Amino acid sequence: MLKVSLLRYTPEPEKLVAASAKLCYSQVGVENIEEKLDDEKTQGFIEMLMSLGHESPVEHVSFTFGVEGISRVLTHQPVRHRIGASYSQQSQRYVKLQQFEYIIPPSIEAVPEAKAMFIEAMEQDQQYYNQLTDILYNEHYEKLIQAGNSEDKARKDAEKKAIEDARYVFPNACETKIVFTMNARALFNFFNKRCCNRAQWEIRELATEMLRQVKEVAPSLFKYCGPGCVNGPCPEGNMSCGKMKEVREKFKTL
Repeated sequence: MLKVSLLRYTPEPEKLVAASAKLCYSQVGVENIEEKLDDEKTQGFIEMLMSLGHESPVEHVSFTFGVEGISRVLTHQPVRHRIGASYSQQSQRYVKLQQFEYIIPPSIEAVPEAKAMFIEAMEQDQQYYNQLTDILYNEHYEKLIQAGNSEDKARKDAEKKAIEDARYVFPNACETKIVFTMNARALFNFFNKRCCNRAQWEIRELATEMLRQVKEVAPSLFKYCGPGCVNGPCPEGNMSCGKMKEVREKFKTL
């Protein structure tokens, strides 16, 4: 099951964005940019930035998420958002998966026959992984011992080498965990692309939950965020889902 945690974020993110904007549009010095920035003026600066499309000040604040219960299908997608973002993912090279978890797509979950086949395939993958790990471990261990390594070092290195290649048998459905940080401007783009109905279902669920959580701590900053059709015409053209009214209502109340 998808689990998203907002681990850290820039303290008082909206005030920092407003202070940065204030510096751009006034003669105030850096020591005084936060003076008289109450909630009303902070929101005013943010509204002005959004209306002008001046987004560089929002890059000064960042948000770090911890996510688990996701597939490697999903984690191949956020890493395409490289500008203003950093990622750390659980390694299959260093972490031996005694019993890997997996994500079942809803369409497969809903069909008993398909679900049974899917689970059988996952169980076979685990068996092959275990067998490959054992075979490769024995091969590497013997070679390392013959090369003059101590038993302790040979065991550690042999296991690492074994799981490094045995992991190739794992499916895209394999569950993984990731921590990533994005600045607010990168999140604007991420939500615009990944909250869309045409985005892959798993990353769409992730993006929507992330948006819900950042709105709790910076509601004015993320007020207009969501898929492209929330604030204008659908950017998908002939490939539109045709549900713009429902989508706008959903993200208005998120």
